Amino acid sequence: MPIYEYWCEDCRRAFSSYRPGFSSSLPPCHHCSNTGVRRVFSTFSVQRTYRDTYQDILSDRQLTQGMMRNDPRALAEWSKKMSSGEKCAPEYEEMTERMERGEWPADQIEHKRRQMVE
Repeated sequence: MPIYEYWCEDCRRAFSSYRPGFSSSLPPCHHCSNTGVRRVFSTFSVQRTYRDTYQDILSDRQLTQGMMRNDPRALAEWSKKMSSGEKCAPEYEEMTERMERGEWPADQIEHKRRQMVE
């Protein structure tokens, strides 16, 4: 059931209401019970599924060819697409930046491991 937003002309406040459909009657104001309300445009969110993300990646010929060539830049791009803009740990961001420059994370990890042993 969708949530719609309304504006009350009397108390000049916005409120939200669950409605069974677009053509449903207008609800009374939740603040003052006035029936003189109008529906307003509200923000919304579209969530993508992993399947949608995978389909986008697989339809990107340049990206899939880069992955087949074992190119770290392609892996960095794939990783960014999969994260969907979510905030990542600084270490992860550092590895991604290095992959964008053409370096492999395995090389970075091995180098850090050697530094710790020495």
